Amino acid sequence: MLDSRAQHLLKALIERYIADGSPVGSRVLSRQSGLELSPATIRNVMADLEEMGFIASPHTSAGRIPTAKGYRFFVDTLLVVQPLGEGEISELQDHLSADRPQGLVSNAAQLLSELTRFAGVVATARRREPSFRQIEFLRLSERRVLLIIVTPDGDVQNRILHTDRSYTQSQLIEASNFFNSHYAGQPFHAIRALLADELKQLREDVVGLMSAAVEAGDAALSDGADELVVSGERNLLSASDLASNMDRLRRLFDVFEQKTSLLHLLDLSQRAHGVHLFIGGESGIASLDECSVITAPYEVDGRVIGTLGVIGPTRMAYERIIPIVDVTAKLLSNALTQQFSER
Repeated sequence: MLDSRAQHLLKALIERYIADGSPVGSRVLSRQSGLELSPATIRNVMADLEEMGFIASPHTSAGRIPTAKGYRFFVDTLLVVQPLGEGEISELQDHLSADRPQGLVSNAAQLLSELTRFAGVVATARRREPSFRQIEFLRLSERRVLLIIVTPDGDVQNRILHTDRSYTQSQLIEASNFFNSHYAGQPFHAIRALLADELKQLREDVVGLMSAAVEAGDAALSDGADELVVSGERNLLSASDLASNMDRLRRLFDVFEQKTSLLHLLDLSQRAHGVHLFIGGESGIASLDECSVITAPYEVDGRVIGTLGVIGPTRMAYERIIPIVDVTAKLLSNALTQQFSER
């Protein structure tokens, strides 16, 4: 365990390193720590901290930098979180209001990236098999029909169907009425099987339209079922701690591209209450060894349906970013709950 003097110096060292990114020497600490200690005494304490694995000495400098273990102790024991101001909370509420249902998840990811200048991520609720609440057909021209699909969540998808014959608007209304009365709420793969038996109830001239609608609807909702929304990953190009090593940066962008390991990490976060931190190797993802991931689950009616978070270098302003993640998760939960209650 660290005594109060060692804790105070470790806190001062980490805060200084987060602020300017340069290894911190004993002389700087003697001036900034507020303790009446000589540089020699501080060097002895720093040597002890290094031996215990809380700080490390880069080869190019006599100063010290925090390790992942040091950051972990700092976050768990020494950190004083700064609550967001009323203006910042109000701005977040404006962008995550329930009257903007189409882009809530995307807005959350974008806000996280803009406020932190790192990458914002949102793992969405795992979709059930694609289904619809309502379908409409709209005649565009002789052989072009607009397929409008409203999902059970209220999202709207549009697809243009190129048909092998011309349909009147009355025929299209008849087809949409049949779809909505017989198949609303059912997965498209089940509808495909049912159509084989039930299309004989319809006139032959709409069979092709029905089949095309099932294929297009299934494809449209499957395409829109991306379970991970990422915003601002290019911000990491400006993080000197990461951008100094292009090979490491390429591996990091591979994580965003492939998504599987990141989704697994965010799934683990759903089981935690409140904000959760993965610092360096704690994530279990090799490409994130120099990164911290700060996450929080979000809910609808008290049921966790997804996770959001921020990914950035381990040298980040934790006291500010932790409340940003926490408040964003709560506001997204409130907006989604309100949105679903109004349906």
